[in-house]
Amino acid sequence: MIDKPTDIQAFAKNAINLASAGLGARGTFVTDEFFAPLERMLRDQEPVFIEDKYDDNGKWMDGWESRRRRGGGHDYCVIRLAVPGRIHGFDIDTSFFTGNYPPACRIEACNSEADPADGDDTKWTEILPEAKLGPDSHHFRACDSNEVWTHVRLHIMPDGGVARFKVYGEPWLDPDAVRGKRIDLASALHGGRIIAFSDAHYGAYYRMLAPGRGRDMGDGWETRRRRGPGHDWIIVALGARGIIEDIRIDTAHYKGNFPDSCSILAADLGDTSLEFDEEMISGAAKWPELLPQQKLSADMEHNFHHDRLKDIGPVTHICLNIFPDGGISRLRLFGKVAPKGEDW
Repeated sequence: MIDKPTDIQAFAKNAINLASAGLGARGTFVTDEFFAPLERMLRDQEPVFIEDKYDDNGKWMDGWESRRRRGGGHDYCVIRLAVPGRIHGFDIDTSFFTGNYPPACRIEACNSEADPADGDDTKWTEILPEAKLGPDSHHFRACDSNEVWTHVRLHIMPDGGVARFKVYGEPWLDPDAVRGKRIDLASALHGGRIIAFSDAHYGAYYRMLAPGRGRDMGDGWETRRRRGPGHDWIIVALGARGIIEDIRIDTAHYKGNFPDSCSILAADLGDTSLEFDEEMISGAAKWPELLPQQKLSADMEHNFHHDRLKDIGPVTHICLNIFPDGGISRLRLFGKVAPKGEDW
């Protein structure tokens, strides 16, 4: 059985969380965070509940929580997305908020180079009308906006707590900004995303495409120990169809559990946003070889330059094979976006 990293609502299957703190999203304004700070709501880790944990203001909660309102109005916060992008939908997660969740929410967005100040003349557009919320639940809500946004404003009516807030979408790559430039085509900030994998028992597989180096052994993709034949693999859709010139595979913090070796297969499927089915996933094993099998070492960055890569032209997807198992902290695929017609 193939593990699916996207066993959620359809709008999130070919998207990343643009409100991920791990990718750089941050809160820029909040009306009230008396019980729990806004920054917790943007964490990548799943929320937890600690029965006997209290702080000076009351029960410790893993998320954003405002105090009880007594004079009317409602609470809201402003979040700068990790990267400008088009939004497909949201997950407003009230996990563990049972008697203190907001009964409803609504969401606005704007496109601004600077962080909007409260009460300024920033033009906000409603992208999610008021929606009911319940206790201790994920609330997936689709968004049909096609515009590019930099910030979202989450209103909760009238007050309460939200454990996690995810904004699913796709980063916007400005053709003028990337034309002829070398970028990391696999970066989550450029729209790279993981489609499928053989195993992801340990760590946080989605962090393999995150910026920076891994913080520890839990900050990357790691499989369980193989006891039989075969090898592990992971399929990545690039942020844009491109020509890969250099590859970096980082085994940071993987010292007794790094893969012995690796290889990369790649294919040009024409569209980076394709939704894969079982047949397409199985077919990845027959893709052309981009990087022949290479030895890996513990806790280091491995750079494979263009002279080690096979010239297979533009690609949209890659399959990273590791032999036989182990952990990869980060994958970088440096190259240029492929020409896309005369106006590119």
